[in-house]
Amino acid sequence: METKSETIEFAKIQVFSNGKVISLNIEGITHEESMIFPNGEANCMNWIFGHLIYIRNAFLNILGEESVWDMGEFSFYNRGEIALEHKDELINFEELKTYFNQSQDKLEAKLNNIDYFKPESINDISILCLHEIYHSGQLGYLRRILGKPGVIK
Repeated sequence: METKSETIEFAKIQVFSNGKVISLNIEGITHEESMIFPNGEANCMNWIFGHLIYIRNAFLNILGEESVWDMGEFSFYNRGEIALEHKDELINFEELKTYFNQSQDKLEAKLNNIDYFKPESINDISILCLHEIYHSGQLGYLRRILGKPGVIK
């Protein structure tokens, strides 16, 4: 039988691993590179990375933590938004990295100090981990499209 601590350990491994993969995939990417829309329409790296942070805030909220940014102010990174329509609003890639690092630190700290998940939140936490895996893979492909070497070996 699974214990609550095993569920938390699973989430900790996911958050740590996802954070590492995301960090590696964005390493060495300039703001200008992050703003390139493949095929002139596919989501740019800036939007995908900002979207990851936007959804991480929901993860933090589920765990009882504050968001790392104002969700209304950064709503152009929300699910369903068309990145190309917001290209003039997307924030500097280096600033996004700062927000990401804050979210990583807050998630890890919370997961290291929590005793249990509310049973009704386990499904959402699972889906949020899957969401990060999905988009971290996209960042890896975008990295290659930008002519950078792959970093996950």
